[in-house]
Amino acid sequence: MKTQDILPVVLSIMVIILVAVLEKQSKLFAALAATMPLATPLALWIVYSSNAGDKAAVSQFSLSLLLGIVPTAAFLVTVWLAARSGMKLAPMILTGYGVWAVGAIILYFLRNAFGIR
Repeated sequence: MKTQDILPVVLSIMVIILVAVLEKQSKLFAALAATMPLATPLALWIVYSSNAGDKAAVSQFSLSLLLGIVPTAAFLVTVWLAARSGMKLAPMILTGYGVWAVGAIILYFLRNAFGIR
């Protein structure tokens, strides 16, 4: 196995453990650990490596990452509102993913409509 295959799994396990430990001490630090950008640098590394450091490819991918935050933010707002309304965990997460999916589809069509690749 390659490092780029193993590293995300190891980092994910470390973050889960970190969140479990920090949650007892500080909800804020646990949330920061849960939302810190781990997959993003790994994805950038993969795109950079597979494109021989081509700045245009990395720039386009970086824009896609930035735009991808919008549906993710919608997911988080939805989960927050669902939690405030008293929803149980599974419906709360499913609702969040539903909103994320709608946002991702809208983003896809807007990107095509405006010619953003």
